[in-house]
Parts: sequence; structure tokens; C-alpha cells
Amino acid sequence: MLSKRIIAVAKGRALSTQYMRGLGAVTAHTRRAQFHSSRLLQAETVKVPQMAESITEGTLKSWSKQVGDSVEADEEVATIETDKIDVAVNAPQSGKIIELLASEEDTVTVGQDLFVLEPGEAGASSSSPPPPKEEESKPKEAEKPAPAQEKKPEPKKEAKKESKKDSKKEPAAPSPAPVAGARTETRVKMNRMRLRIAERLKESQNAAASLTTFNEIDMSSLMSMRKKYKDEIQKEHDVKLGFMSAFAKACALALKEIPSANASIEGDEIVYRDYVDLSVAVATPKGLVTPVVRNIETMNFLQIEKEIAFLGKKARDGKLTLEDMAGGTFTISNGGVFGSLYGTPIINLPQAAVLGMHAIKEKPVVVDGQIVIRPIMVVALTYDHRLLDGREAVTFLVKVRDYVEDPRKMLLAP
Repeated sequence: MLSKRIIAVAKGRALSTQYMRGLGAVTAHTRRAQFHSSRLLQAETVKVPQMAESITEGTLKSWSKQVGDSVEADEEVATIETDKIDVAVNAPQSGKIIELLASEEDTVTVGQDLFVLEPGEAGASSSSPPPPKEEESKPKEAEKPAPAQEKKPEPKKEAKKESKKDSKKEPAAPSPAPVAGARTETRVKMNRMRLRIAERLKESQNAAASLTTFNEIDMSSLMSMRKKYKDEIQKEHDVKLGFMSAFAKACALALKEIPSANASIEGDEIVYRDYVDLSVAVATPKGLVTPVVRNIETMNFLQIEKEIAFLGKKARDGKLTLEDMAGGTFTISNGGVFGSLYGTPIINLPQAAVLGMHAIKEKPVVVDGQIVIRPIMVVALTYDHRLLDGREAVTFLVKVRDYVEDPRKMLLAP
């Protein structure tokens, strides 16, 4: 009898040991699964990305997303303004924003924590609201016959009339009228791009020995050519034929003949170039930028117009990259689009010169001993006297004038 009890106790202990071992294995497996899932759903801290070699900080201008918003992979979350370009910060993966670690107008540095993203399927939360709307629509349809059975529209009309009368009796408080002769002031912080532009312009004035020469161009021939072919070009190539392509091509040809206008000073050396990278000044809401059309000497009118239009759109949309603005050997600025008649453009260092275009106005001129009315544009060349002498600068501008006044000469240029 005693031996049977001992055997039963031994069997019970063996079963309990096996049960505990199995329970431990299940617990370990559960822990591993939980750890694995927690790693999959672990929130990610997104940092300020690398912007460029020379840019280490910027101003956080705006948040495109807020806490609780879902984002797709590569969707823009924030915009950082630098002294050269605006940098978009995108979500590295789909998920939900759970924390913003910086406020708008804060100065942020490369590598700084910016926001926290919880990985997940974007738009999952937004797909749940539609079903309740369908459920709510059913009771509304059921309630529709009830008012028809009651047939008591008159009280509602009276209530509406009373509410209208009350609204008439209680007009909104009028806004205070402006005080005559008020002397108010508003202070607005300069954005980084405007600060950089101011710094560069002042640097140019201080460093370059700037001098400006002027000339007048008869635009009759170029305007006639544009009028004759612009509709055909627009239809066949979807390009608007303007005056910039003619001036750009004329400058490229003239720069080959006057290479010092396409040079720059580096230390105690002068760097001459056999190519022309043309910087085109474009006005944007944040300031003046100068995207570069590269190797313009190899392009025809249509190619130049396409590239200028493309870069101009990128500039106005705030999508320019540092590569779009890097370099440049000569600059054209067209103040004529704003109605400017005369002006002295500022050199875009380290370049040697800049051409300023102005508005076209009809003027009386003498042609073959006769006074005639012609469309005239005044052009200005501001040049660095350290690189160009007056003879070279004037010769360059005269060549540009001759090419523009008779565009056929561009086809005959060497």
C-alpha cells in the first residue's frame, strides 16, 4: 500500500515538472514574440537631414503635418529654410506623427531630433469613419416622414422670422475705424535667404571695382522675328519665344570674343573659361535667385528658352537645389519685365560682369538722315575693372548690341 502511494506521488511530481517546463517554453516564446512585435512598432525619431556641405543649420518654417496625422513614405512633413534653398523633410516610412520636437521659426541644426514617427500603415485610421456615416444616414431617412405627418411648418417659419428679427436687432460690433494720421510700425524678421542676399550684395560692392557702361539697342528686327515665328514655335514645340534667348545667345558669342568678361579672380590668379554657364536672375517672393543654364554656348534659341522657363518655374515654386544655383560665369538680369528704364546691376561675385536688360520704349532716332520711331532698349553692363578695361567692356556691349539688332549675324558667328 505504501509503495503504491510513493509511486503515485512520484508520477505527480513528474507531471508537474513537465507542465512547468512546457509553461516556461510557452512564456519564453511569448516574450520573444512580444519583443519582436515591439521592435516592429518601435517609434522612430527623425532627425534634421544633411542639407549641403556649407549648410549646417536652418530655420524651421512650417510643419506640413501635425501630431496624430498619418503620412506616407517620402511624404513631406516639414520645411526648413536655409540661406540658399528650402529643404523638405520627408517621412522615412509610412506611419503616424506622435510628437513634434521643434516649433516653427526655431533654428535647427543638422542631426537634431525633429519629430517622432510611429511606423504603421498610413490612412488606416482615416478608413474607419465612413461606416458610421452610412449608419447615421439610415436614421435620418427614417426621420424624414415624421415632420410630414406632423404638418407644422408655421412655427418653424415664425421661429425663423423671430431669429431674423433678433439678428437685425443685435448687429455685430463694428470694427474700429482707422485713425487718420496714424504712425504705426511693423517689424518682420528677415528670412535667411534675404540676409544672405544682403550679405552677398554688400560683399560685391566692397570687393569689386564696379563700373557701368550703357548702350541702346534697336529691337525692331528681333521683335519682327519673334512676331513672325512665336505662334508656330508655340504650337510645334510648346515653347514661348521671348527675348531672353536672343540676349543669352548674343552674350555667349560675345564672351568667346572677350574672354576676360567670362573670367574670375581666384587669389592672385585669373581663371579663364572656354564654356559659358549663364546665371539668370529670377525674382521670387523670398528674394532674388540666380539659377544657372550650363554650356549655353552649345544651345539654340529653343533650348535656351526651355531651360530658362524650367528653372524659372522651379525658382518660383521654391524647388531649386544647390546644384541649380552653383557656379555661373556671367549673369543676365531683366529688370524690363517690371518696367525699369535704366539701372546699374550689381556683379554676382566671383563673376566679372553682369548684363542688365530694361523695358522697350519707342523713341525717335535718326536712320539714314531721317527721324523715325523705333523700339529701343537700354542695356547696361556692370563690370569688374580689376578684370576688364573700359575698351573690352564697351566692345563686349557693342557686340551684344550688333547681334541682337540683326539676329542673322549669330548664324554667321565663328
